[in-house]
Amino acid sequence: MVQIIQGKDVTLAGLIEQFGLQIADDEGFFSEWEQNLPELSELEKQSLNQVKAEYLHLSLYPVLEPVVKMVVLSPLLRLAGFYQPPFYIASAQEVEISSEDEGTVIRGRIDILVFHPPFWVLVIEAKRAQYSLEVAIPQVLAYMLARPDNAKPQYGFVTNGREFQFIKLMQQDTPKYSLSYTLSLNRGDDLHTVVKVLKHLANLISQKVQ
Repeated sequence: MVQIIQGKDVTLAGLIEQFGLQIADDEGFFSEWEQNLPELSELEKQSLNQVKAEYLHLSLYPVLEPVVKMVVLSPLLRLAGFYQPPFYIASAQEVEISSEDEGTVIRGRIDILVFHPPFWVLVIEAKRAQYSLEVAIPQVLAYMLARPDNAKPQYGFVTNGREFQFIKLMQQDTPKYSLSYTLSLNRGDDLHTVVKVLKHLANLISQKVQ
């Protein structure tokens, strides 16, 4: 009998058991989020400072997922260049992944998918501000495992509006993943770093699809 699991109910333990997912033990596996990051212009820094101020103002009341997308995600993606060629945006993209023996099927929707046909390149999962990012990471990894082309690295990005974390997945032979440190809107210039990483990933992805 086939077991159907909704994306929101996915756990890391389940992905390890059903799909053989492993965490990478090589420190250089996900160096992209730390090395060769571009500099930001003064105008970009001012825009990010405004995003931070607006979010902190609005967070006096509960910040729900649509507000996270509008106030935080949208300007970050714009500044990183994901609204320009060669990228496209899809919202609420339905995905399905099954284990090799087809005994388990995971179904769900990606909040925002940045892609370049025919490859998916960046998955973004927005969560309500009070949610830990740990809730979203297994869900995003499950969606990334569903990508049809598994010869290239895949990158994920999760946020609850206040915290941010990047994910890398490689599916050659055994699927392996690694996580960046958690970056925080409340800590120094972390929001600047978030956009720097997004810009760097956008550049790497653009080079791979040319």
